[in-house]
Amino acid sequence: MTLASSAVAVMLPVEDVDRARKFYEEKRGLEYGGLNLGGSAMFALDGGTTLVLLPRPGGSRAESTAMSWAVDDVEKEVKELENRGVVFEDYDLPEFKTVDHVATIGDFRSAWFLDPDGNGLCVHTPMD
Repeated sequence: MTLASSAVAVMLPVEDVDRARKFYEEKRGLEYGGLNLGGSAMFALDGGTTLVLLPRPGGSRAESTAMSWAVDDVEKEVKELENRGVVFEDYDLPEFKTVDHVATIGDFRSAWFLDPDGNGLCVHTPMD
């Protein structure tokens, strides 16, 4: 097995594991798999990927997009997440501008939101 064919674990720093777990479970709809021995909340995702919420007192959020999900329809996903209480980030930058929370950048349509610790998360759809 090579790195190119190996499953990935995404480690996100969080200040409060319980608060973050509730966000990912209730707002994002991920299936909680329990705590590991280090006190990290675990979520198994399709394709063998694991989301690990690492307890970090004082927080140490990711400075850029920490995790992005490829979805079939970004606009539909935005609406579903908004119905769960997720608040999306809007941007009006020289490089791109969001319209109804979605920006077209290169070959992707993308929308961003933050977890309770300020980690940047994204849902995106490749352009046809």
